[in-house]
Amino acid sequence: MKSLHRSIGSRLLTCLSVMLLISTAVIGQSKSEEIDALLNQYLSYGKFNGSALVAKDGEVILKKGYGMANMEWDIPNSSNTKHRLGSITKQFTAMLILQLAADGKLDLQAPITTYLPEYPKTTGDQITTHHLLTHTAGIPNYTSFPKFFEEDSRDPYSPEEFTKKFQDMELEFTPGERFNYSNSGYFLLGLLVEKLSGKTYEEMLTEHIFSPLGMKDSGYDHHSNILKNRATGYEKNGSEFINAPYLDMSIPYAAGSLYSTVEDLYLWDQALYTNKLLSQKYMDMYFKPYIPAFGSFHYAYGWMTGNEALGNTTDSIAVISHGGGINGFNTQISRSPSDRSLIVLLNNTGGAPLGQITQAILGIINDKSYDLPKASLASKVLEVIETAGIDAGVVFYEKNKDNQDFDVNENEMNQAGYKLLRSNKTKESIQVFKLNVDAYPNSANVYDSYAEALMKSGNNQGAIKNYKKSAEMNPGNINAIDMLKKLGIDTSNFTKEFEVPDALLESYLGVYELMPTFKITITKDGKQLKAQATGQPSFNIFAKSKDTFYLKEVAAQIQFIKDENGNTESLTLFQNGQEMNGMKVE
Repeated sequence: MKSLHRSIGSRLLTCLSVMLLISTAVIGQSKSEEIDALLNQYLSYGKFNGSALVAKDGEVILKKGYGMANMEWDIPNSSNTKHRLGSITKQFTAMLILQLAADGKLDLQAPITTYLPEYPKTTGDQITTHHLLTHTAGIPNYTSFPKFFEEDSRDPYSPEEFTKKFQDMELEFTPGERFNYSNSGYFLLGLLVEKLSGKTYEEMLTEHIFSPLGMKDSGYDHHSNILKNRATGYEKNGSEFINAPYLDMSIPYAAGSLYSTVEDLYLWDQALYTNKLLSQKYMDMYFKPYIPAFGSFHYAYGWMTGNEALGNTTDSIAVISHGGGINGFNTQISRSPSDRSLIVLLNNTGGAPLGQITQAILGIINDKSYDLPKASLASKVLEVIETAGIDAGVVFYEKNKDNQDFDVNENEMNQAGYKLLRSNKTKESIQVFKLNVDAYPNSANVYDSYAEALMKSGNNQGAIKNYKKSAEMNPGNINAIDMLKKLGIDTSNFTKEFEVPDALLESYLGVYELMPTFKITITKDGKQLKAQATGQPSFNIFAKSKDTFYLKEVAAQIQFIKDENGNTESLTLFQNGQEMNGMKVE
């Protein structure tokens, strides 16, 4: 499948990888040395490349750069390297909105058409600023639109122009009814800031947050500006990195356009313990957990609130946190008010397991056991193939696939196969994809990738067989269906949807716990069943049979299991060749 499809799928199970690591305890090191050793190990495995800051009791115990800010010129990351923040931007947008409310310029409970009269009244009269702040407005998320990245993300827009992309769309649910993460809502908040202040969003940030706090290394990232110490964004390509695709920064706007440093974000953290920016009344509103969001976490205004595990233990600590992801970057800020600890991780190679790293650091600073990363078997296999040939690579894989020193990962093997395929090493890619099929026979995605390589080699019959297998396992795999059509195969049987009685759909509703920190919530909108995993947006799920459903955006399936009395007691998630069972807890 194409890379975007695979990346969406991989996010659903990112948090699971922490369970596969080996517990370790490091003796005789200071906490800062222990954290430094941890991050260097992630760096050595290609799983972290960026800047980090950790504070305990309000005091910085580590601030440092890891890897390269610019790989072309061998410029290292440091604690003052400027990284794009992605969705961490949202907490700054929310702060500006509350400042306007505190000044009497905005009623958080008034319809947004009060301040944006040009917004369609059909939907705008139902939506309040509070709904936008808490992702409960029901506005479709523009970054999830089909072909958004291919067709819209590179072009400049004014806020008013881009708002037209989603303002006339039907709402996904009645505002206030539930949570569904939407960048569109925070984009509108930026427009609100401009309309009510008469200044640009960027000017308001500088005047009301960055300058008062001395955050001189933070701002709105414009691609055209010469910006000292700016990191370049990269993405993983097999065992190597490539430059991330271009994104016009008018698109993320108030939902994700900012850059900063770990040092500036420490200043921001410290200011949030004071009333420099807002009175206590509004600071309480800022951090109040308003609505259940992901698992045990609730959404406040631009922040998530909940309990985070300490290392690999069952102990936890209350945190206020948020992550971000934008082309070539992913970021995480986690604050623990009870001990005024802070963890800031800014990564410029995209896709780093920052949640896993944060948990380990929380374990270190709280004297708990934690897990160390493992080397990627896929990366090592690719290295052997490129230096010694495919036969040696296969031998190395077979010898080490059960070796506990390696992290065996379906998605990473898939990426290795695609790197070979893009390098016109088609025969080698076929063998790597076949290894993945043998290792993960329950994953629809591996058959799709294997089929693509077979088709490129001219083996259409083999391609048809594997595309069919993929489509049978996951009818939501549009790519497989399209390829079968291209190969002259009738696909009508793959596009039929199974009708499930409404009473049966109702019996599936609830919260299912697959791990203490990972739950799937099943809801229903009309006759449409939806699934939302911890830390992920909500996805529609479609019936393959009376008890098995599939996702069209993600290569995953969910099967509901009933007890002997006919009550739904659990579900099983099938993804990436893995099966995970979760008991119904709510």
